[in-house]
Amino acid sequence: MWDVSARLRRTSRRKAGRGRSVAGQVFLLQVALVALLVICGVIALVLQSEHDTSTEARRRSIAVAQTFAHSPGVIQALHAPDPSKILQPLTEAGRKSAGVDFIVVMNTKGIRYTHPLPSKIGHRFVGRIGPSLAGKVYTEEVHGPLGHEEQATVPIFDDHGKVVALVSAGLKVKNVTSEVNRQMPIILAAGAGALVVSTGGTALVGRRLRRQTHSLAPEEMTRMYEHHDTVLHSVREGVLIVDDDGRLLLVNDEARRLLELPSDAEGSDVRDLSGLDPATADLLTSGRAASDEVHFAGGRLLAVNQRPTNRSGGPGGTVATLRDCTELQAITGRAEVTRERLELLYDAGLGIGNSLDVIRTVEELARIAVPRFADFVTVDLADAVLHGEEPAPTATGMRRVAVSGIRDDHPLYEKGRLIDFLPSTPQARGYSAGRSELVSDLSAADDWTAQDPQRARQILDFGIHSLIAAPIQARGIVLGMANFWRSKRDPFDAEELSLAEELVARAAVSIDNARRYTREHALAVTLQRSLLPRALPAQTALDVAYRYLPAQSGVSGDWFDVIPLPGGRVALAVGDVVGHGLHAAATMGRLRTAVHNFSTLDLPPDELLSHMDDLVGRIDQDEACSETAGEIVGATCVYAIYDPVSRRCVMARAGHLTPAVVSPDGQASFPDLPAGPPLGLGGMPFQSAEFELQEGSQLALYTDGLVEDRSRDLDVGMELLRRSLAGHPDRPPEETCQAVLEELLPERPTDDIALLIARTRVLPPEQVADWDVPRDPAAVSGMRAAVSEKLAEWGLSELGFGMELVLSELITNAIRYASDPIHVRLIHDRTLICEVADGSSTSPHLRYAATTDEGGRGLFLVAQLAERWGTRYTPQGKVIWAELTVPHLGEFLVD
Repeated sequence: MWDVSARLRRTSRRKAGRGRSVAGQVFLLQVALVALLVICGVIALVLQSEHDTSTEARRRSIAVAQTFAHSPGVIQALHAPDPSKILQPLTEAGRKSAGVDFIVVMNTKGIRYTHPLPSKIGHRFVGRIGPSLAGKVYTEEVHGPLGHEEQATVPIFDDHGKVVALVSAGLKVKNVTSEVNRQMPIILAAGAGALVVSTGGTALVGRRLRRQTHSLAPEEMTRMYEHHDTVLHSVREGVLIVDDDGRLLLVNDEARRLLELPSDAEGSDVRDLSGLDPATADLLTSGRAASDEVHFAGGRLLAVNQRPTNRSGGPGGTVATLRDCTELQAITGRAEVTRERLELLYDAGLGIGNSLDVIRTVEELARIAVPRFADFVTVDLADAVLHGEEPAPTATGMRRVAVSGIRDDHPLYEKGRLIDFLPSTPQARGYSAGRSELVSDLSAADDWTAQDPQRARQILDFGIHSLIAAPIQARGIVLGMANFWRSKRDPFDAEELSLAEELVARAAVSIDNARRYTREHALAVTLQRSLLPRALPAQTALDVAYRYLPAQSGVSGDWFDVIPLPGGRVALAVGDVVGHGLHAAATMGRLRTAVHNFSTLDLPPDELLSHMDDLVGRIDQDEACSETAGEIVGATCVYAIYDPVSRRCVMARAGHLTPAVVSPDGQASFPDLPAGPPLGLGGMPFQSAEFELQEGSQLALYTDGLVEDRSRDLDVGMELLRRSLAGHPDRPPEETCQAVLEELLPERPTDDIALLIARTRVLPPEQVADWDVPRDPAAVSGMRAAVSEKLAEWGLSELGFGMELVLSELITNAIRYASDPIHVRLIHDRTLICEVADGSSTSPHLRYAATTDEGGRGLFLVAQLAERWGTRYTPQGKVIWAELTVPHLGEFLVD
């Protein structure tokens, strides 16, 4: 220890030359202080001299002014006709004899009678005269005609004590200052003498101080003191110095506190200290080096570092430092807990709300919390929330939608159970108040057991001891309750209650979004299904099956239709409106209705799509001018007409995928169908293609949701569709639909899927009759006979009278108003169809004939006898058709 002190002193001496010593600094400080005192003294003397001189100048001015004011003859001179003539010589003589710069006599209004400068006589006096008019003596500094002046003004009284005039006498300030300047050398000489004497005394004191401080600089002395004080008192570590014999040489306050040593511990043997842990005593006396060895002392956890002191040739022994790491261990544990909680919240933000499905979102919440936060998690939602509706105000009708735990044999309510929580339960209180409920000890709480006493006993016997019931609240609405249960870990506390609320809050918004999406999705699906066909119409040309699957992520505008046409023909339509949601579904309904309306005109597919294109364009214009601007309609469509008599199929498409055709031998292909632009673009014509289909062929019309998917290209989807259709010529359409969906349906469809499978049928030749009619009115009777014979052959003689009338009217109109060729066709299908074709494009119109009209009643008669009638146009002209209901329809249906 002494050797260390000696080294410090030697080091201090080596460093003394680098900075000024304490004695030098004290000497300079004292010299500066003495100089400051001397300067202050000189300044005080100067100020005092100036004050005394100014006081003397005022006193002299007052004396001169009063003396002149009381001089005999002054009052008589004032009453003379020309006071200045008398007083001016007197004042000048008095001024010179008295040693002042001016004596001015003035009247009570301040007009001068005298002045050292005669030109100023008769002018107003510069200064205040009010105090003097009141009988007082007044002194002041002014800037007068002579410059900066110090003057005194006194009143002149008459015999009755009345002020009749004023006298002012004074000196210029520069003359007063000159008096001070004459005293300055004496003052400075006295200050210099005092400075020399004081500096000499200061030098003697500094020399003595230099010997006592060994010429050490202040920072060196401070460093030596700080080393000692820091080691012994300031540091938050205990310090002990032990010699080779195990004797405690030095112990600081912190070591005394940590080891609980007595005040007289220094000088004692370490092994004899009471209360010191034996392992710690052995380490302190061993003399070995140690780094952060952990020892217990007085209930504390100490980290001990020890080093020997004889490495540099000094005395033997060891220096040990002690550090209390008990709080550090606790802080480390709390930091670890905080880190785990932050990780839990971060993972919850990433893992909850990845879908718009309420149940899946709730299950994600339960899965995230187990086992990192709770041993068991149950989530109960208001049953209305699962259907996208607003929840009830009380905790009744709660559906348990998620259960997760570290074990599966728990006694908690099972998933799917409908629960009515009693008002006394934490779940009901939290649901009604919208705040979390903490039950640290379930065994000590009785209110929750009223819900189900037997199950509550099972829960306690199972080991579940603590509960947090947190409301799932979003946008001010409580949707349900999340229940966190513990059985293996410590009970929940207030900090963990905040963590549970934060965890549930992160999931609540996602759950509410999923609820709102469920409601909107249900509304859109309901609207969409109400706009789609609820049942297929009765017809014999096609055997039809269909599938329609709305997307799970949103409803779009896919639709399909099977529309019976005159002549036993059937139209197939499949379309897709771009976009999702209610707007797309509503637009789909408008377009489907338009297709129905246009189909009643019996237009070819390309003309029908042209009309649809114009309609969509008008819809876009209307949308652009309405509040829904920006939701421009885009749609695709494919339209096909199949004739079971001719086995011809005519198709046209507008931006839609090509239908697939499966031949009776099982080969599937995509016919070469011209691609038209999507509906609404305008300006581009549509083209149709006509194919002859053998009986038993299949048509597959579909939307892009079937073949398009994020995981595969469109070409891959088309090939999968072809493969799923091929190789099964005898498979019914219903089974074909199921097989196609099993092959191509994505796991989670992102778009609606519409699939229409139609197997063709052919009307047998024996159920069709054709005649060419000459342009001769006499031919009508022959046609009536031929038709009656054919109806008798078909067993429809009871329809002969009505059909003969209808046929007569239609043929007569064709002969009279139309042009060749005239052709009649009779079809025995679900109805009895009569068609009269001619080469004219004019269409007959139904009208009411007046009583005096000779004609005009034919079409009216046709309309009354026929079930339906109408006109369709062909490339060769037109066809007027009429349908009559067939009795005993089931006997004539085609298999």
